[in-house]
Amino acid sequence: MDWKTLQALLSGVNKYSTAFGRIWLSVVFVFRVLVYVVAAERVWGDEQKDFDCNTRQPGCTNVCYDHFFPVSHIRLWALQLIFVTCPSLLVIMHVAYREDREKKNREKNGENCPKLYSNTGKKHGGLWWTYLLSLFFKLTIEILFLYLLHKMWDSFDLPRLVKCASVDPCPNTVDCYIARPTEKRVFTYFMVGASSICIVLTVCEIFYLIFKRVVRTARKWKKTTKRSVSYSKASTCRCHLKLEEKENKSQNRGEEM
Repeated sequence: MDWKTLQALLSGVNKYSTAFGRIWLSVVFVFRVLVYVVAAERVWGDEQKDFDCNTRQPGCTNVCYDHFFPVSHIRLWALQLIFVTCPSLLVIMHVAYREDREKKNREKNGENCPKLYSNTGKKHGGLWWTYLLSLFFKLTIEILFLYLLHKMWDSFDLPRLVKCASVDPCPNTVDCYIARPTEKRVFTYFMVGASSICIVLTVCEIFYLIFKRVVRTARKWKKTTKRSVSYSKASTCRCHLKLEEKENKSQNRGEEM
């Protein structure tokens, strides 16, 4: 897998991300992708060959391995990293769509025509909703993969010994030993911890975006209220002035009479 290509694509997200989003991206590439590529792949390696069982029954070792490890940790993490980074591409695609619309608008109406967007990368309108939706996608994917990791092996722990019982073609209960269980356990907890940090950062970013939107809306509402109040005051003042002018004119006419 070419992780450099994925990193090059997602590096553009930094332009449109909040501070939490930039920290999230750093955690993903430094503590997850880099650890995965440099160390985790080598630790697991060809783990099926190192899965040792105390039996000579043909096919028993393979069946026991498939029973306890339906999906390898390393492949599950690879899928998780791909799926969790893909929602960020929605933001890049939305910005590219805005830039394309802006370009077509200039070609059609000239270079000095009014802009459709003040800033194509600013999180307003549809882009804000796209960004928020991508965060919810990331959060759902992270939680789902953590649940799958825990559900498949009943915990995040890796035992040294597993007992394979009532599995054909094994004749009886077979003891099987996992290669380098301590090292694999350490990496499993590390990846789970990094994923948990990403979940916390994503939740913080969601709350930050919503809070910022609420504050902006409240400020706009206050400005609108002030304008309407000042307008109503001005209109009442004008009415009073007109009434005073009418009264003065009527008094002048009475004096002339």
